[in-house]
Amino acid sequence: MDVLLALMLRSVYLVDALLMDSRQVIGLVAAFLAAVLAARLGWHGTDRALARRQRSED
Repeated sequence: MDVLLALMLRSVYLVDALLMDSRQVIGLVAAFLAAVLAARLGWHGTDRALARRQRSED
């Protein structure tokens, strides 16, 4: 019985540790994706502004 209880407690501890590690990884991936999206939107907006400025000069 003690072995079973020890195995259950160990599995709960391992799951908790894995969840804590996965939160950090998920946060890192989300921050990376947000940075990529901001860069793409910034580049797209700059490209549109330059195209609009060139059209007004013509």
